[in-house]
Amino acid sequence: MRRASEFAAVVRGGHRARRGCLVVHHRSDVHPDHAVVGLVVGKGVGGSVVRHQVSRRLRALLAQRIELLPAGSGTVVRAMPEAATASSAVLGSDLDAALRRLVSA
Repeated sequence: MRRASEFAAVVRGGHRARRGCLVVHHRSDVHPDHAVVGLVVGKGVGGSVVRHQVSRRLRALLAQRIELLPAGSGTVVRAMPEAATASSAVLGSDLDAALRRLVSA
């Protein structure tokens, strides 16, 4: 996802689940062909170096799980400030729990 309108459509029109240090928004009818994913890592998470580290870890975790998302769906993952100190294992388990709840709903 790259456009603000796509992010807004998912955040405003989808379902939300907070698990640990992540808030995940999911909507099933965003893109006609494949699942799309977006990240939001704000300044509350930390400085630019920390935000980029969190973004890289989340991007890698999402790349492993993109096949699990239904075709045509949109997902936005928002990192909370606690994500700055969380390990990749914790981020992965939080992401899995949130996706499990949203995709089954």
